[in-house]
Amino acid sequence: MSDLPGTDSSADEIRRAVEAPPTRVVVIGGGMAGLVAARDCARPGFAVTLLEASDAFGGSVASLDVGGITVDAGAESFATRGGHVAALIDELGLTEDVVRPNPAGAWVRYGSRTVPLPKAGLLGIPSSPLATDVVAAIGWGGALRAYLDRLMPVLTIGKEKRLGVLVRKRMGQKVLDRLVAPVATGVYSAQPDDLDVDVVAPGLNTALTRHGSLSGAVGELRANAKAGSAVGGIAGGMWRLPAALADAIAEHGGVLRTGAQVVAVEPWTPQEPAEEAEATEAIGATDAVAATVDAVTASAPDPTADLPARWTVRLASGEELPADVVILAAPASASLGLLATASPDLAPLAALDWPPASSVELVTLILTDERLAAAPRGTGVLVSDAESSDVRAKAMTHSTAKWAWLAEAAGPGRHVVRLSYGRAGKTSETADLDDDALRTIAVADAATLLDIPLTESEVDAFARTRWTNALPYAALGEGERIARVRDAAAEVEGLEVTGSWLTGTGLASVIPDARSSAERARGLRWKALTENL
Repeated sequence: MSDLPGTDSSADEIRRAVEAPPTRVVVIGGGMAGLVAARDCARPGFAVTLLEASDAFGGSVASLDVGGITVDAGAESFATRGGHVAALIDELGLTEDVVRPNPAGAWVRYGSRTVPLPKAGLLGIPSSPLATDVVAAIGWGGALRAYLDRLMPVLTIGKEKRLGVLVRKRMGQKVLDRLVAPVATGVYSAQPDDLDVDVVAPGLNTALTRHGSLSGAVGELRANAKAGSAVGGIAGGMWRLPAALADAIAEHGGVLRTGAQVVAVEPWTPQEPAEEAEATEAIGATDAVAATVDAVTASAPDPTADLPARWTVRLASGEELPADVVILAAPASASLGLLATASPDLAPLAALDWPPASSVELVTLILTDERLAAAPRGTGVLVSDAESSDVRAKAMTHSTAKWAWLAEAAGPGRHVVRLSYGRAGKTSETADLDDDALRTIAVADAATLLDIPLTESEVDAFARTRWTNALPYAALGEGERIARVRDAAAEVEGLEVTGSWLTGTGLASVIPDARSSAERARGLRWKALTENL
C-alpha cells in the first residue's frame, strides 16, 4: 500500500470513472452525418440512440429499385480529396469494392451546342486558355479573351467574392457562360454570380495573387491535387455505405429508430414520482416503435433511464428520452427549430436571413437502344442555365457509361440514364407534373442531350426521386451565417450540430465534420470522469 497522500481517494475516483454508466448520446437525424456520428460514438461503448423522422436512413445516399436493377437514388460517387471517405470505407470493410468512373469525362451544353468539358480545369475554369479542347468549346475569340487573364494585373485578395464576377472579369463572358455556368449549376444548383469563391474553390484567391493570373491559380490547385480520379464509387452503389454504417451501429449496441420525429430538445429536469407514472402510462398508450434498418427492435429497458441527464429529447409521439449529449444532424430547418428549444440564446439563429431550401428531382430511365453503347456524350452532360437552352434538365448522367459495375448489372442492350431537374432560387418545374408528363419531358431531354432520337417505346423503366431541404451552402453570406450557428452552439455544453447544411454537400465535407462532432461528444465523458481526479 502506498503511503502517498490521496492515493486511496484517487484510486476510488478512477474506479468510479471506469464503472460509471455509459454516456447516453442521442443523435437526431439519420442521414450520412448522423450515421457517422452515431457509429463513432457507439464504437467505444457509448449508449447511442439514432432518431430518424423518415422511414429510411442515409438521407440522399439511398437505393432505388428500377427495372430489376438496384441503383443509387441520390449520391452516386464521393470526392476523394482529403481521404476522409476512403478512410471510413476502409474501416467498414468496403475498400475492395471501391471503383473509379470511366475517365472519358463529361460534356457541357450551352444553348443547343454540346462539347466535351476541357480536361485541365477547375469548376470549368481552364488552366490553359489556348488548349485545343478549350478552343473547341468557346472558339478562338473566347480563348484569346481568356488568355488576356495572363496579361491583366492581379486582383486584391478577396476583392471579388462572387465566382461569376471573378471569371467574367478575368476570362470573359464565354468562359463563364459555356464552361463555368454548366458546372456551377450542375454541382451547386446555383448561378456562378451567387457562389462564394472562397467556399467553392478554397485557396483560389491566394493562388491568384501568387501567380498573377486566374489560369495560373487553377493550374497550381490542380497540380497540388493528388494524382488519380477526383471521385470514386462503390460497386453495387453508394447506398451500401449508409447500410454498412447502420449495421455497425447496431453491432455496437446502438439503437436505430425510423419514424421518430423529434419536436424538442430541452434541459433535463428531474420528474416527480407522479409525473413519472403519468409519462410511462402515456408512452405505453402510444405505438412508438424503435426499429433498426433490419427491423431490429430496441433492447431491454434502459437501466440508465432514471439517472440524471443533461437533456430531455421529446418525440412527437410523446415519448421522452434522457441524454447526456445530443448531436443534431438533421436538415437545416429542423435543426434550427430544435436549437431554439435547447436554449433561448440559440433562438435568434433561425432569423439570420437563411435563403430558401432548394429541391432537386432526379429521373432515372432504363433505356434499350444499342446506339447508347457508344457513349456519345461520355459520362454525361452539364447544362448551362441559358435562355436559349432547349432542355429543362440541368444535368444528365449516362450511368452505365460511367460505372462498369452498373453496365454489368443492367445487362447487354440496357442503359441507365439519370436526369436532374431543379435550380436554386427557381420554382420547381417538375413538382406539379404527373409521372407520364415528367417521363415524356425526360425522354425528350435525354434524346436531345445524347443526340439520339429516342422514343418512349425505348424506355424499359422509369422512376422519379425528389430531394429537398438543401440549403445553398456556397451562396454569398452563407459562411457568416454558418459561423454564427457553430459559435453559438459551441457555447452550449453537450450539444453538437453537424450536417451538410453546415459543411456543404458531398461526403468529403460531411464525414470529417460529423466525426469531429462525435469526438467532441466523447470528450465530454472524459472531462466529466476526470475533473475530480
